[in-house]
Amino acid sequence: MKILIIQQKRIGDVLTSTILSNNLKKAYPNAEIDYMCYANCVAVLENNPNIANIIVLEEKVRKNYFSLFRFIFSIRNKKYDIIIDAYSKLETNLITFFSGSKYKISYKKGYSRLFYNYNIERLNNGTQSDIGLAIINRLRLLKPLISEEITDYKPKIFLTVSEINDAKQLLASFPLQKDKPTFMIGILGSEWYKTYPFEKMAELLDYTVATTNANLLFNYIPKQKEDAQKIYNLCQPNTQKRIYFDLYANDLRSFLGLLSQCNALIGNEGGSVNMAKALFVPTFSLFSPSVDKETWQIFEDERNISIHLKDLKPEIYKEHDEKFIKEHTFKYFEEYPIDVIKEKLASFFDIIQS
Repeated sequence: MKILIIQQKRIGDVLTSTILSNNLKKAYPNAEIDYMCYANCVAVLENNPNIANIIVLEEKVRKNYFSLFRFIFSIRNKKYDIIIDAYSKLETNLITFFSGSKYKISYKKGYSRLFYNYNIERLNNGTQSDIGLAIINRLRLLKPLISEEITDYKPKIFLTVSEINDAKQLLASFPLQKDKPTFMIGILGSEWYKTYPFEKMAELLDYTVATTNANLLFNYIPKQKEDAQKIYNLCQPNTQKRIYFDLYANDLRSFLGLLSQCNALIGNEGGSVNMAKALFVPTFSLFSPSVDKETWQIFEDERNISIHLKDLKPEIYKEHDEKFIKEHTFKYFEEYPIDVIKEKLASFFDIIQS
């Protein structure tokens, strides 16, 4: 049996959809399961024993109709028995439609019956769930294939011994305080509206160092270095001494190795938080006020804490829709009481260091 899982978009989405491959391999141990994603997300799939091949849909292929259709027919030639399209946009509609697969599974939309023969109703953000709708809705895609209750629904990242040792050696090459915790800081969000204001982030970093004297590592991509430097400059001198700005991974697998050796990840909610959870690293994250809480507030417990404006001031969401809140992101970030965040941080530090 040959199975293809399709999940484009960001790292968090791609990592979360690995629960499909993990559970399918358990149900069909002899199946060959491939996974299609964008190039920037490949690293979170590498070394996963449940994925046989990673297929990259390059942007240059997506943007050229001739190249896209050539790609579509290369997928058809692989003769997949099952395709699960967790992305369900035009390019993947066409890939699935022309695949020749017996099972074409995706979410139900107004037009989806044209492309898929199994159309799964997606639960909406009014549904309460302890594990989050991002997980619940993906598990629903497995209903045509797995009848048993699924209990293994946490994404996992698989590092090699070599990758872990390389991370340990890199950390050892810097003068970190060995008797103090090391925190990875998700200093910037993937988008402007997912980024907690710089001045307030610096204040939280000052509080973190004053409370724990921890070593701080900044997580940012090269194009974000200037903004990361601005936050560093806003920090108090004592905090700056505890920030190892140049202790930096050059690629995503190296970052995952470093993250696996940290005591916690603290910062903006996003892909890095999902990766930390998949590595069983404790997390403390701040949601953008416009990000869907019910979908992405997943695997919350005493070692994985997040703060969302909807938890603090739910009345705002009765007055305004997500679009309005997104357009006024910084206004609504001001509604996050920083003293409350500090109190929750202090409790988090007590738990992870106990």
